[in-house]
Amino acid sequence: MPPEPQRPGDPQKGREALLNEPYITCGLPLSVYRRLAPPVPPQQRLPERRGLNAQLPYHRTHYRTPDGIDLVVPNCLQCHASVINGRLIIGLGNERLDFTRDPRPMLESAGLYLSDPGEVAHWRKWVKILDAVAPYLMTDTVGVNPATNLTLALMAHRDPDTLAWSDRPRMEPPGRPLPVSVPPWWRLAKKNALYYNAEGRGDQARAMMVGAILCADDVATLERIDRYAPDIRAFFASLKPPKFPWPIDAELAAQGREVFERRCSSCHGTYGDRPTYPNLVVGLAQVGTDPLLARTATDGSNDRFIRWFNRSFFGRLSRAQPAPGYMPPPLDGIWATAPFLHNGSVPTLAALLDSSKRPRYWRYVGERYDPERIGWSFESLPYGKAGAQNAEERRHIYDTTLPGYGNQGHTFGDALSETQRRALLEYLKTL
Repeated sequence: MPPEPQRPGDPQKGREALLNEPYITCGLPLSVYRRLAPPVPPQQRLPERRGLNAQLPYHRTHYRTPDGIDLVVPNCLQCHASVINGRLIIGLGNERLDFTRDPRPMLESAGLYLSDPGEVAHWRKWVKILDAVAPYLMTDTVGVNPATNLTLALMAHRDPDTLAWSDRPRMEPPGRPLPVSVPPWWRLAKKNALYYNAEGRGDQARAMMVGAILCADDVATLERIDRYAPDIRAFFASLKPPKFPWPIDAELAAQGREVFERRCSSCHGTYGDRPTYPNLVVGLAQVGTDPLLARTATDGSNDRFIRWFNRSFFGRLSRAQPAPGYMPPPLDGIWATAPFLHNGSVPTLAALLDSSKRPRYWRYVGERYDPERIGWSFESLPYGKAGAQNAEERRHIYDTTLPGYGNQGHTFGDALSETQRRALLEYLKTL
């Protein structure tokens, strides 16, 4: 993927906009949010937030509508911030979100607390949007993310030229969401194309703000957001990955670096004082990982969404152009980004480097990080979702036999000796 021109931005202004600007402009009225939301733990408040935002959790933002109604709206940090080793890391994907439940019953019941006509009108707008897209958001497993499907479902209901909403889909909506693991924002500093399949080409700031169509009913709203979108992109590119917080065997890591640069660097780049990153797309046959995400983007079945994007406000500076393969990511901060592969199907780096250790069925155990295997603690199961005793258990099982959830491929580590794998794991902790 060759580099393309990017609009310059101010990282500090971008952080300010990310934390305080209401780039999503619909949500729950503040009055009912205060009645229903639990108290905000101190660790979920960020001191640099302004006004009412300082009283909200980091993943919610205050928005006063043009007609004077106070709303609490979602923001990017719901999916793009996570706690690891007791520290909130902005830009780290949240791999514990639950999209298996239907959000509509709770949202509809919130209306019982409303009487003000203005608040009721904004609540109804929020209900209408979620009612349309909810069927395309619900995943099979807690932790995987349906963001791509959400965008496609919204495209199905919005006019590409005006963004006007239609209660009935204007084109066929997407199918069931395919699982995606949320990548960290700091990778943006090296990548010339966005997303796992290099789909986001051209101006990255414009491409990344496509989520604003959740609520934006006109192009003027997008133009206002676009004024600070390059700043937000610059902030993303300025982020540094967290350092591995446990001891590292420096001698073993040095041995692992030799293994890495000989076996892994041609796809994932090199690190140190003069880092490199090749910006490659690797074909599905070569990498061997679950092909469904890349294949459905390039087999013609989703061409209507590509045409929508390229015809819209977003397509004026960026373009949707998926490749028939996956981009091996830069590995800065790789230790913190479990689970692994584009669909989050491999719970630890140890299992990624030795495919015989990959569980067919698994689930997280608590929220304890395993610094040896590099990933969140998990347990293998002798059965998949079909063998679960109840619906609650079923939601938490990662079943790699489901379409799109496969954990095959990327078997390059299988050719290494156990000694080489241990050294390589130690080196990956240093990145």
